[in-house]
Amino acid sequence: MITLNFLYHGWHHESKNISNSAVHMLTQNNPVYYANFNTTLDALLVPRVPGTPGHEEVKKFIIETMNSLDWDVEEDNFIAPTPFGKKGFSNIMSTLDPSACEKLVLACHYDSKYSRENTFVGATDSAVPCTMMIHLAHVLDKQLKQQRKKNKDLTLQFIFFDGEEALKQWSKSDSLYGSRHLAELLNHQPFPDEYQHCNTDYATHLDRMHVLVLLDLLGAENPRFYSYFEDTYSLYKQLVNIEQRLNDMKKLEVLPQQLATSYFKNINLFSFVQDDHVPFLKRGVSVVHLIPSPFPYIWHRDIDDREHLHHPTINNLNKILRVFVAQYLHLDVPETGIVNS
Repeated sequence: MITLNFLYHGWHHESKNISNSAVHMLTQNNPVYYANFNTTLDALLVPRVPGTPGHEEVKKFIIETMNSLDWDVEEDNFIAPTPFGKKGFSNIMSTLDPSACEKLVLACHYDSKYSRENTFVGATDSAVPCTMMIHLAHVLDKQLKQQRKKNKDLTLQFIFFDGEEALKQWSKSDSLYGSRHLAELLNHQPFPDEYQHCNTDYATHLDRMHVLVLLDLLGAENPRFYSYFEDTYSLYKQLVNIEQRLNDMKKLEVLPQQLATSYFKNINLFSFVQDDHVPFLKRGVSVVHLIPSPFPYIWHRDIDDREHLHHPTINNLNKILRVFVAQYLHLDVPETGIVNS
């Protein structure tokens, strides 16, 4: 196996480059995968402004789904001042193995933007990213549980942030409610005694994050991604290489005028987008921000719905993300059969 080496926060991590046969298994076009993805997406594609019945339904769905997959689920419930008075919010943290020392964190926000007509469902923003994460847990269920048994040093965690959207007008106080609260909370939670076997000098739970990979505005046709942070450029480069590898293996669906996809640009671009990664970035967490530049034309419009999604692109991104996680966590992927059989 080839190893790809990275250094963040003073720690060393080796990410294995899996075989072509394993890649084939991870990227097969299984009808069951499509059905699972669409069922999950349908459950999330409702207006879900905090404090509304739709928001409560989606929160319940995420929690019940991750519980059914035997992940540990915690809620971070809190009250925060908003332009409309005090309002309740709830971040959802789902962890494959909460006893593991460190975590690869994938994150998205599950709330949707308030609209006067109460019709905005935020397909790319961010029902699809949340669906992609849940779908990954379904497809890699067997391999993730095998990894949980053999590796107590590193695990996978999903964070579903609440209150990313402004309730009135974007400002430092009216946005990022969930991520601001959770970053502050984790930064003040001491590294507990029961984790002393980890042999680290970490001070808080925030230190347990290897890297925060934030997914946002995904699902439109032909997105363009860039590396936005120098310290994680080499990790982002994995995504560039995975996309190229899958193109070479003819595993990705391309547009009629294309010979290959080209989503992940091998460019380190300075661009500061206000999003849920910011409160963590300010506290020293390494970040990979998977958000397209420019934003999709449907951004914050009522047409950000299922009809305006591009499913070949979503399917391609699902495949790239599976390989990325499999390499990072050293998953044992079968070289024949079905991944989650």
